[in-house]
Amino acid sequence: MAKTLHFGKFAAVLPAGGLGKRMGGNIPKQLMQLGSKPVYQYSLETFLKMDEIAEVVMAVPADWKDFFEKEIETWFSTSNFPENIRTKLKIVLGGKERWQSVENGVNALTSNAEYVLVHDVARPFISEKIIRDVCETLVNQGSCLVAKPAIDTIKIASDGRIESTIDRNKVWLAQTPQAARIDLLKQLYTRIAKEPLDFTPTDEASILEFFGEPVYIVKGESANDKLTTPEDFEIFTNRAKHI
Repeated sequence: MAKTLHFGKFAAVLPAGGLGKRMGGNIPKQLMQLGSKPVYQYSLETFLKMDEIAEVVMAVPADWKDFFEKEIETWFSTSNFPENIRTKLKIVLGGKERWQSVENGVNALTSNAEYVLVHDVARPFISEKIIRDVCETLVNQGSCLVAKPAIDTIKIASDGRIESTIDRNKVWLAQTPQAARIDLLKQLYTRIAKEPLDFTPTDEASILEFFGEPVYIVKGESANDKLTTPEDFEIFTNRAKHI
């Protein structure tokens, strides 16, 4: 029998520490205006307003922390956010790598939440349904990530020449949130501190996989794609108009 969800059991960490160099421009992509508000505010608002989420920590670039804090304070005051929603949010400094930003966020959690969902703010249109699906999977199965099944034929190539073809039925395109028990992630971070990894993790799942932890799939959707290039921006701007 599936376990019942309990409000307050879940926290969210939103890494927003990257500078988005592939996007270009003079400011981090998460601060770029997308429709009516900056990129990061879409997913941040979604998590803050959900009763299931007890706490949200956002990890930001050190040089931009003051900017984020002032902008969010203005946003809160002009949007009439209830005090209980405002107090959910904490802002911390990001790390050198994405996984270190997440570690900083996880270590900053102070609520009694048992699980944490890690979501990239560059995926602004995350749905409440997917978030709830992740919460259910966490409680009923364990660590998980959101992913889309591959629809294109996948090739392995070297020096511009095809070497082989992968069975696309086994290929999933990772998205976020990626989620696990908070105590489990802290244990793994402690192990990494004692014995540093010989690779740079690009997501939480790769850390969990490395230590032999099972990771389950929650089916994603195209609306949850990542904003990465200037070409993406036009597509995302059109999506924002319909929100």
